[in-house]
Amino acid sequence: MPDILVRGLDAATVRKLKTRARRHGRSLQGEAKRVLEQAAGADANLVSAILDRWRTRFGGRRMSKTVTLIREDRRR
Repeated sequence: MPDILVRGLDAATVRKLKTRARRHGRSLQGEAKRVLEQAAGADANLVSAILDRWRTRFGGRRMSKTVTLIREDRRR
């Protein structure tokens, strides 16, 4: 797996990343990796797998139209 080196980060950015890493239970490197992966976007296989899980979970269900629900709520 390729490596990347980021130079010249200001101290405030590193502090924020460390705080975020602690909050998520990750190392600084793990958090930076996660942030970069999210910024690069999800790959097509991941998106496809997520959509398949949603289709399986909600397949065949009849969903209410939100416009109707909002209008009903406003009439109360």
